[in-house]
Amino acid sequence: MRHLRPASMFAAAFACAAAISLALPSAPVAAAERAIVLEVNGAIGPPIADYIAHELDAARSSGARLVILRMNTPGGLDTSMRQIISAVLASPVPVVTYVAPNGARAASAGTYIAYASPIAAMAPGTNIGAATPVQFGGSPLFPSDQKSQKDQKDAKPGESVDTETRKIVNDAIAYIRSLAAVTGRNADWAADAVRSAASLPAAEALSLHVIDVIADDVPDLLRKIDGREVTIDGKPARLATAGLEVEVRPPDWQTELLMLVTNPNVAFILMLIGVYGLIFEFFSPGAVAPGLIGAISLVLALYALAFMPINYAGAALVLFGVALMIAEVHIGAFGALGVGGIAAFVIGAVMMFPAQVPGFSLSHGVVAVTALGSAALLLLALAAVLRRRRPVVTGHEALIGAEGEAVSWQNGEGRVRVKGEIWLARSDAALTAGSRVKIVGRDGLVLRVQDIRPA
Repeated sequence: MRHLRPASMFAAAFACAAAISLALPSAPVAAAERAIVLEVNGAIGPPIADYIAHELDAARSSGARLVILRMNTPGGLDTSMRQIISAVLASPVPVVTYVAPNGARAASAGTYIAYASPIAAMAPGTNIGAATPVQFGGSPLFPSDQKSQKDQKDAKPGESVDTETRKIVNDAIAYIRSLAAVTGRNADWAADAVRSAASLPAAEALSLHVIDVIADDVPDLLRKIDGREVTIDGKPARLATAGLEVEVRPPDWQTELLMLVTNPNVAFILMLIGVYGLIFEFFSPGAVAPGLIGAISLVLALYALAFMPINYAGAALVLFGVALMIAEVHIGAFGALGVGGIAAFVIGAVMMFPAQVPGFSLSHGVVAVTALGSAALLLLALAAVLRRRRPVVTGHEALIGAEGEAVSWQNGEGRVRVKGEIWLARSDAALTAGSRVKIVGRDGLVLRVQDIRPA
């Protein structure tokens, strides 16, 4: 027994050590062998920017070897783009911008992000470029007339002749050139993509050194960039990507929800639901549900609109159109205010989200559906008002025009039954009991009737 006691103690200690070793995570080794794929699909706005910045921080702490931004975007907001670029440049984990799948594009803001990434790749059948910034609320980027002669003289071929616009374009050119200098890509084409909205397919982008590689999919991309030298935090580094385990981290439900809310079509519909809900609650106090739904919808719409490049004159026209339609219901201007309200609503909706802002334009179908919906609400409200204004169906007025039957009659006077009641009546016609009569007037408690002869 004395020999068994040390053995049992050793076995117990070994079991405890094994349990502890199993409980401890072995993630650092596995995490170092991962390539994380982030999905960038759609317009680049605040939710996407926060998602990428958060995932890059998580990749740094988990020790991942590579982060791949699988991108398909028409562009987006300048502030969100710069937030993403700052996160990419500051990331100790190499970042690859991969324009995929086939048929995808990295337009506008996507081009800047690709230029900021240590590795830029594209799938066959994709394109990159059209990086001209949009001057929201001002003149077109490349107008051909209505500018001063001095501006036209100073402008270079292919440049905007508007002074303010030239400042925006030149700032964007300087910015993308600085990114090209960091990653060693074609700075001249980048400037051309900003100045004249040039765009390239994948094969030409590779030949002009706009991108580094063309890959069919993520595993093919990992094979082709293995062993390449990149610059991370100002220091050269060699990529070792062959055999990395691929982990796709799509946006979580919160990011998806915020992306949905910040969609111009959804934000516009939420704004209308909020306005109409509060109006209904105002005219029908105590309904509760319309006011609650309207308040929540309006808050969500205001949150989304705060991040969007909207035209406030268009928003004012939309609200003015709604106000005109409400006035039509209460004033009754024979449709003039209602038609004017619908016209103001449609014009304001078209103006509210400028079509030239990539990824943040309002669908014409949404404009048409919401305009028709508003018109339908107007007609329903008018019908309700007209029902309230129908002739009185009780009291003295209700008897006029009603039909009845003579119960007894003698010498131009008698009794008639009308709506189940017996009334005194008089008439110039010679009536008999059972004659059908119609009420044409009333003198106090005596009805004036006339005979209704059968046809």
